Amino acid sequence: MAQHDKTLDLIAIGRSSVDLYGQQAGGRLEDMASFAKYVGGSPTNTAIGAARLGLKAGLVTRVGADHMGRFIEEQLVREGVDTGGVVSDPDRLTALVILGIRDRETFPLIFYRENAPDMALTEADIDADWIGRSRSVVLSGTHLSQPGVLAASLKAARLAKANGARVVLDIDYRPVLWGLTAREAGENRFVANDKVTAVLQQVLPLCDLIVGTEEEIHILGGATDTIGALRNIRRISQALLVCKRGADGCSAFPGPIPDSLGDGVVGRGFRIEVFNVLGAGDAFMAGFLRGWLRDLALEKCCEIANAAGAIVVSRHGCAPAMATWPEMEHFLGRSDLPFRLRDDDQLEHIHWATTRDGVHNELTVLAVDHRSQFDELIAQTGADPARVPAFKLLALRAVDAVAKGDPRFGILADGRYGFDTLARAADYPYWIGRPIELPQSRPLQFECSADVATELAEWPLNHVVKCLVFYHPDDPAGLREAQERQLVRLADACRKTRHEFLLEVITPKGMAIDSGTIADCLQRFYALGIKPDWWKLEPSDDVAAWRNIEAVIQRHDPWCRGVVLLGLSAPIEDLLVSIEVAAAIPIIKGFAVGRTIFYDVAREWLAGRMGDSAAVAAMASRFDTLTKAWRRARGARERAA
Repeated sequence: MAQHDKTLDLIAIGRSSVDLYGQQAGGRLEDMASFAKYVGGSPTNTAIGAARLGLKAGLVTRVGADHMGRFIEEQLVREGVDTGGVVSDPDRLTALVILGIRDRETFPLIFYRENAPDMALTEADIDADWIGRSRSVVLSGTHLSQPGVLAASLKAARLAKANGARVVLDIDYRPVLWGLTAREAGENRFVANDKVTAVLQQVLPLCDLIVGTEEEIHILGGATDTIGALRNIRRISQALLVCKRGADGCSAFPGPIPDSLGDGVVGRGFRIEVFNVLGAGDAFMAGFLRGWLRDLALEKCCEIANAAGAIVVSRHGCAPAMATWPEMEHFLGRSDLPFRLRDDDQLEHIHWATTRDGVHNELTVLAVDHRSQFDELIAQTGADPARVPAFKLLALRAVDAVAKGDPRFGILADGRYGFDTLARAADYPYWIGRPIELPQSRPLQFECSADVATELAEWPLNHVVKCLVFYHPDDPAGLREAQERQLVRLADACRKTRHEFLLEVITPKGMAIDSGTIADCLQRFYALGIKPDWWKLEPSDDVAAWRNIEAVIQRHDPWCRGVVLLGLSAPIEDLLVSIEVAAAIPIIKGFAVGRTIFYDVAREWLAGRMGDSAAVAAMASRFDTLTKAWRRARGARERAA
């Protein structure tokens, strides 16, 4: 197959699991109180890392036909990894790994891999046409421990060579997965074993690139002296050999092996604080492949690989810690990065912003997160408060009637009256927002315990945290500072719990507002280090105000998702005028409107004067009117541009 027919840069083959990472560092696994759930498995991590760095990556593996298997597949899709080689196995449960951070040198882990699906890969799982569309195949040494997977890996390697592609071996030695240590010793990296060496060496004649730590070089070369082991490997393979050396970077050997590791080809290394070494090797491989598959100089390949590994060892987790290419460019372009890398706010923000799920160039949302307004409706109609949750479910039906599965739509619902709606919304592809503020509070208070991070830890990750603050630059100093403290706490909690954050800003009634007022509010929040993923702002026909707002956002956070308009219970006719103005401002992505759409419908329904179908139809009609108006206006502006 010609190189121009290659649609993938690499296909990784091997294990895929769910990592359950202890969230308390500095203790035994026995003392972990909670765990974060990530995608794991060395080849899977490498595929995700490569995709984040701009390569087109695919994966051959098996996962269970279970919740954890679906999590892996969905996350791979979100990361842009081609899942054409992922098989859902109904007879086996997805593998799990329990991991912890004991200290800077000890990282206990336990593999739960009894009859793991990925170890059941066979030659039949290797699609010759799909392999033929890739420029390289990445094999995992651990997966050569089972005859079926060894045969599948050899088949993939031979197909790759036959199609002019490169073969890469990540030695990836885990003695416990070869049955050489007790099951609790998953962190053990080296046990000498002649049989393992013999199995691994079967693939060497097919390899173009071989990557491993010094211990992994030892097992592959059958010697505990690194130079001696490298020379043993060289006798069998003419592949480029890369030895990972931790804080010392790496050494690459394209030809004869010299007398010292330092005499190999090296790239710039990076001295940073080690928080967690797990996943660093997978990041290193992804970084090296980014350069090597694009035929960069060997020194540059080493530099990118070293940087990728350095970034990951500074963070919690494996796959989620992998750098994106914008992040890598920022890292390599800086000379003032702190030793404790995860304290660099700018790098961490780029990482967060470039790894968020999905792209939202347009977002139209039905907001039914109101609580005090429904309390008013209950008082007006005498309705049973227990009926309100049922009405909010009707609002979700109205969204679906208009959206019909289009992910550009969304719903805002609360946890008090709208919990059932939030739960049901998980079955749809729509954007989900959820409020955290105590309704109408000024100064801002949260509708939860004093520790807002504890509250958010109980929210699903796909719930966007929405917070409304009544704020004005001319607020009294004490009030302003109290509100700002709350917002700083919330923004920090959102990042730590991995939730997106939507900040809604409304100026209090009666306070003066001009074309710079809202921009000044945003400027102040950015100065405090608050960088919401979304802004929700009042409608306005003042083009100058919107230009000022857009300029502030672009100056402080070019990665911001954008702005959505709120409704303020304005008549539809007024909102249509605001939409016409807003459509000319690129930073505005749509709207999140509530009372204009639902309020009088809810009053009639709660009073028993309107049925379910009529309520859904009325809300859907208004929502559809606003959505079509937005799309017409934005489309017209884009065509004119």
